[in-house]
Amino acid sequence: MRKLPPLTALRAFEAAARHASFKRAAEELSLSATAISHQVRQLEERLGFALFERRTRQVVLTEAGRRLFPVLRDGFDAVATTIDALTTAPTRPLLTISTTSAFAARWLVPKLGAFAAAQPDIGLRIHASDESVDLRRERVDLAVRYGGGRYPGLRSEPLLPGRFAPVCSPRLALRAIADLAKHPLIRYAWHLQEADTPDWPRWLREAGIADDAVRGGPLFSDETHAIQAAIAGQGVVLASLPLVADELAAGHLIVPFGPVLEGHSFHLVWAPESESSEVFTRVRDWLRGEAQAFLRMQRSIYRVDESD
Repeated sequence: MRKLPPLTALRAFEAAARHASFKRAAEELSLSATAISHQVRQLEERLGFALFERRTRQVVLTEAGRRLFPVLRDGFDAVATTIDALTTAPTRPLLTISTTSAFAARWLVPKLGAFAAAQPDIGLRIHASDESVDLRRERVDLAVRYGGGRYPGLRSEPLLPGRFAPVCSPRLALRAIADLAKHPLIRYAWHLQEADTPDWPRWLREAGIADDAVRGGPLFSDETHAIQAAIAGQGVVLASLPLVADELAAGHLIVPFGPVLEGHSFHLVWAPESESSEVFTRVRDWLRGEAQAFLRMQRSIYRVDESD
């Protein structure tokens, strides 16, 4: 008989080693970081040696941990691959698209009904994460990423320009930049923070407004929640225009004035080997078509003089 430690403890160790973090392992396994730490500690006690060096805000694999981790990782990958092959229906191919939570919720998901009606023989799996994923390891066929377009080992092409402007409910009756002082600025956390990030500090500089001339508002961890707050009339948010296109078209949000900031673009990203799949080509062409349709109508939606 095999003398193996409990599977839950092995899974906890493998996830913690892969992420180099108890916290991120806990998020993946829907546990608390304390539970992950406890399971790893029990595993170490059973084995009789340490698997991690615990440092301040960091865990580092020991030599024994480095030897055990790839064995478990490859074993779990093999199990997952085999189960996927056994359970996936061969008559309806499934293609996985990975993108940010905000892009999935605000741009991609509203279009899935039309895709399903037009292409009923293709299933889509949407993987939403604000962290970049390894496309090959996570078995992702196609990704939409916000960034500079440099993805080593992968192929990419621009999908939508990253353009940002103040948006708010028409109920706030903003007409000129001076009106901005009357309402809170809604903010959200940026996962890709750079010197030229299109955030409120940059917008205020380009608009020639001092920081102390405006009111601070709520800070959200998720861009989608910040947009919902603006729709509810709780202030003004500096939003990615592609992500609020539907609300702008319906009149639930307006762009009261510029300037419009240029950010990075949203890119389609994929591994070269994905190109051999007809399903991949059809889904990529569909995303290209949706992006082109959006770009054709964007000028009438924004209704803002970008030189303001």
